[in-house]
Amino acid sequence: MRAGTLQPGHKLLSTRQLATNLKVHRRTVVQAYDELLAQGWLESHTGRGTFVTKHLPDMRPASGGTRSTVLPQSKKEAGFRFEKFSHLNRPVLKPVNRLHLDDGFPDPRLAPRADLARAYRSQLLQGNAYLRLGYGEAKGSAWLRQELSSHLNETRGLTTTADNILITRGVIMGLHLVSTLLLKPGDHVAVDSPGWFSATMNFVHAGATVSEIPVDEYGLDVSALEKVCEQKAVRMVYVTSHHHYPTTVALRADRRIALLQLAARYKFAVFEDDYDYDFHYLSKPLLPLAGADPHQMVLYCGSFTKTISPAFRVGYLVGPEDVIAELALLRRIIDRQGDQMLENAIAELLQTGVIQRHLRKSVRVYKQRRDRFCDLLKSQLRDSVSFEVPDGGMAVWTRFDPTINLTQLASRAIREDLYFSDATSEIEMRNNAIRLGFASSNLDELEESVAIIKKLL
Repeated sequence: MRAGTLQPGHKLLSTRQLATNLKVHRRTVVQAYDELLAQGWLESHTGRGTFVTKHLPDMRPASGGTRSTVLPQSKKEAGFRFEKFSHLNRPVLKPVNRLHLDDGFPDPRLAPRADLARAYRSQLLQGNAYLRLGYGEAKGSAWLRQELSSHLNETRGLTTTADNILITRGVIMGLHLVSTLLLKPGDHVAVDSPGWFSATMNFVHAGATVSEIPVDEYGLDVSALEKVCEQKAVRMVYVTSHHHYPTTVALRADRRIALLQLAARYKFAVFEDDYDYDFHYLSKPLLPLAGADPHQMVLYCGSFTKTISPAFRVGYLVGPEDVIAELALLRRIIDRQGDQMLENAIAELLQTGVIQRHLRKSVRVYKQRRDRFCDLLKSQLRDSVSFEVPDGGMAVWTRFDPTINLTQLASRAIREDLYFSDATSEIEMRNNAIRLGFASSNLDELEESVAIIKKLL
């Protein structure tokens, strides 16, 4: 019928005749006819038989054309026009090799998976099913927002309530929502450089013009930002203040104060991406900008991606109540709500202290891995690399000798079942540097990985 072989009004064989011809059970044909009748392809008239419905458009094949009775299995190209955005053309990072010095991912082997499974099962099976399994608030689980508010206030010096928090699927969703709410085509956004390409993608997609502010060993150059503010009406500044991405340097205290003063003077929003605050190895973490912001200019964003594992998509955006309320309305049109079962399960782990204990253990383990990895880089690759030992985070920003082709080196390493970045981004190529993540590998795996790089060099 789709191909035009059977035209509107065509009378079909009886179910008995067609079953005999096809050598199948009659009930199979009856079922097929019933399905087509229900979908409106056929119409049945008592005493006359079954016909192709007359209401179908004329689907007669073009003259000289061939009729295909096999539908295509994969539709490669759309029949309508649409725009492809070059700024979105970036591969998704998903290492599958046995060994990996990744972008700075956590080790899921350390995650409290058994505790999380028990909590998830409890949320799924216990309590009022209508309430627990029904629609929830667009802001996210009220329980998680309350527990998270207490946790952030205690560990980061914030002063929040549950109404200051929007639960997201991660930092990327927070960036997208804020960009959609605050930015209009032509607005100016300042970002740290080198910086995180995924953040810039969101700003460009919103139509903003991006100004790159240099980063040195003390973080974002606030003096350079001030010069930009004197020339342009900056709408928002994006910053990774605690461990700058990708270099891992921390924004120095005097620059933090200066940044907040600039935000108040020029009335721009600050998006503070605190992607791995919990992993600091000197026991002296710098508190977020959001905790020292008297004028409510900072939107603070983080996630449980590094705390547990990237597979569990739960993040949070912290800000003034009026902004959070508006972002929740915006969130509804792209994602009605998150995984309420998972959010409640994480709330339970926060309430019972499981996540806090997991973080203390992880920090000890990751510090040991950082120390061992940096020792290996110094002893085995001293003539080829240079780096600063990071105070926190999960990766080392590693600069290679300019004569080393990192793209070729990464390709050869893949054949040895070792993954690390191939330095194809502009930032990596400009510095001949890549992030080498140590947290997701144990000590033996780190030794083996460095030995492979040494052999290839």
